[in-house]
Amino acid sequence: MPTETGADRPLIAVAVLASFVAFLDGSVVNLALPAINDEFARPGLAGLALQQWVVDGYLLTLGALILVAGAISDQFGRLSVLRVGLWVFAVASVLCAVATEGWMLVAARCLQGVGAAFLVPSSLAMLNARFSGAAQARAIGTWTAWTGTAFVVGPPLGGLLVDALNWRWVFGVNIVPLVVTLYLTTRLPADEFAAAPGGSGRIDVVGAVFNAAGLTALVYGLIEGQRLGFSHPAVAATLVAGAACLLAFPWWERRTPHPMMPLHIFAARNFAVGNLATVFFYAAVSLGMLIVALFLQETAGLSATEAGLATLPIPVLSFLLSRHFGMLAGKHGPRLFMTVGPLVAAVGYALMATVREPFDFATQMLPGLVVFGLGLTITVSPLTAAILAAVDPAQSGVGSAINNAVSRISGLIAIAFAGVILGGVADFEGFRQGVLVTAGLFAVAGLISAVGIRNEQCDFTRVSPQSAANCHDRATPPPSYATG
Repeated sequence: MPTETGADRPLIAVAVLASFVAFLDGSVVNLALPAINDEFARPGLAGLALQQWVVDGYLLTLGALILVAGAISDQFGRLSVLRVGLWVFAVASVLCAVATEGWMLVAARCLQGVGAAFLVPSSLAMLNARFSGAAQARAIGTWTAWTGTAFVVGPPLGGLLVDALNWRWVFGVNIVPLVVTLYLTTRLPADEFAAAPGGSGRIDVVGAVFNAAGLTALVYGLIEGQRLGFSHPAVAATLVAGAACLLAFPWWERRTPHPMMPLHIFAARNFAVGNLATVFFYAAVSLGMLIVALFLQETAGLSATEAGLATLPIPVLSFLLSRHFGMLAGKHGPRLFMTVGPLVAAVGYALMATVREPFDFATQMLPGLVVFGLGLTITVSPLTAAILAAVDPAQSGVGSAINNAVSRISGLIAIAFAGVILGGVADFEGFRQGVLVTAGLFAVAGLISAVGIRNEQCDFTRVSPQSAANCHDRATPPPSYATG
């Protein structure tokens, strides 16, 4: 069995560190939101709207660019694109840490999303280019295991940084690993990761513009509509413009020779159904984790450290058990797990709807969080594998990119709706409304899987470690499993 050589270790280190900082950032920001709001609370961009924008600014640019990241890497070279992503993410992290106004922080978060969009796809593409066969599976397994730790260490680390220092260190902590990663890239051969021959002209610029403009306008309208009113001319106009761009997106994708999202791939039943389930499942994950973080700090009165530790059972369960459920789905088919998992997660959030005054975390919140974590763990690996097994292996890269984008965009839109769902504030009543809506979204995801997924169409031997790893950068630890 081949092993990594000394020359391979810098590449693996670069891939791990580049992805780790993006995943770490995503797992700690929710804990900093109350402190950010306390500092920037003033007329205008403040309150829940500011907190929504801090999260959605990052998801917006990430979701808009992740579908074209692969094509950009092919055209300009994977190492070059990775370095640009690292520099952009580093500069954006500094700008987040030194922001003096809420709008500056949001703008920096948008820039951070641009950098993150190129880190994970480029690092995985470089591993895929260097290794093959068993060595590739092992390298990607190493990448998955190490980067997955970001979701476990993120919550307690984020809470400690906010309480012991201040919220700015949540972003400042990125700088050291980014500098180390940039240094390590100088030890990699540029010619090995150069632009692919004939790659020019394959970036779907028009599709990317439709996607980005539509998402931006829609998110602006949903968030600002809660503050300005949905009848406000600017809000109404952006909602209409956003809807028009998003409707124009599939029209364009059907006609362009190099679409960023080839629509024919949705002809595979499990791919289409799995992505529809993904919409509701990851909308629930993103919305649920946001309102839990806000409620625990702003209403229940927990510190950022305590809130981070409170949610730690979720990534720990997923980190320890996701591989096991992935293997079970490989033996018995994914339909049962994709049905039961979201329903268990729904029960977890329904349990949290019992919160009341006086608040007691151990009896009112912890059981629901543990049940939710179990449901999440049951679902993630089978969902990813079912979607990727539905497409031809030659399309696994675009399939995983589409599924990753779908999960990002659904979370983006769910968070934009958070103000409407909560009634503008994460108090006891707003939290109860939020967790019941979250439970409903999970239940819909489970029902879609129960009705639509077909086990007989799942040949898990077609799922490569690289395509599965592409679905790794989401709200939870990865499906760290190998099929076959």
